[in-house]
Amino acid sequence: MKTIGTIFLLFLSFGATGAFAQSLEGSVSGGVSQIGSSAGDLGSGFSLDNGFKLAFRLNINPYDHLGFEGGYAYNRTHLNYAGADQGGMAIHQGTGDVLLFGTKLGSRVRPYLAGGIGFSNFVPPGQSAQYGGGETKFAINYGAGVRFKLRGPIFARFDARQFNSSKPFSLGGSGRFLQNEYSVGVGYAFGQ
Repeated sequence: MKTIGTIFLLFLSFGATGAFAQSLEGSVSGGVSQIGSSAGDLGSGFSLDNGFKLAFRLNINPYDHLGFEGGYAYNRTHLNYAGADQGGMAIHQGTGDVLLFGTKLGSRVRPYLAGGIGFSNFVPPGQSAQYGGGETKFAINYGAGVRFKLRGPIFARFDARQFNSSKPFSLGGSGRFLQNEYSVGVGYAFGQ
């Protein structure tokens, strides 16, 4: 009986791996991270400015018009005090999103809407997220994008998203911290 159970589990594993591989995509994107003047005003004379963003995303698309995406992004900005640059600052982001596609899986052009939850870890100059530095805030994100098949399993992607969290460091800044991403990337669709 134990052997039958093992064979059954192996069969399911290979079957699931084949189905999984047909709907798995990985990509890397780069672009700008725009922080509006009111959103970047942290209070007490501190503010953040625009920078760049590097994002890594993994998509699972179990249905023609529905997919799920997990991602990590590194953002680089500068912390300013009374208009003077205090040094480079990182914002690390982790996201989990739902994607609604306008065309079916395998289409040459796939526009989509994205939305989900995640976190933003704000690491000021001189600190390291690796050693527990920075402050983490819950965040939501939403936006749109489009993917274009280039050749075989390789595709290009364009994203425009907004990340919305409370402001870090409790310095008295009012309003929400809104960060816009405009990025372009390349990806690979496994098993296609």
